[in-house]
Amino acid sequence: MNVSMPKSRFLKVKCFDCSKEQVIFGCASTGVKCVVCGKEIVSPKGGKANIKTRIINVLD
Repeated sequence: MNVSMPKSRFLKVKCFDCSKEQVIFGCASTGVKCVVCGKEIVSPKGGKANIKTRIINVLD
């Protein structure tokens, strides 16, 4: 039995404005704002999310 790996991942990102790091889901279905400054860092796109900040690490 073959089990395929998921195509979605959790991502560690860093806000451009305040440099706060947080973990987001790469296929977010809702918008995500920075927990410190409130800037929108992820917007939904109907599949993979539109990430508007820097990705630091892809978590497995």
